[in-house]
Amino acid sequence: MQIIPVKELKDGAHVSEMCHATDEPIYVTKNGYSDMVIMSAEAYDAMSERVRRSEAIAMVVEGVAAVQRGEVRNAFEAASEIRAKYGL
Repeated sequence: MQIIPVKELKDGAHVSEMCHATDEPIYVTKNGYSDMVIMSAEAYDAMSERVRRSEAIAMVVEGVAAVQRGEVRNAFEAASEIRAKYGL
């Protein structure tokens, strides 16, 4: 983990090199406190993709759990009931 003070951002080329040298975020401090986090666009895109995949997996897991809890119905049966109810 890298931590730099905000004043180092003045040297943009150096900070860019630091970002591209690692896939990890760089924490920027202001007055000794964490202020922001920076990373290369490539590292950010990779991290975002991992998050999207994790969210998709979580949705599938929740769907399976709903089936196991009996909270879902067969689509064909539900459609038949709707057609019968509304005379479709």
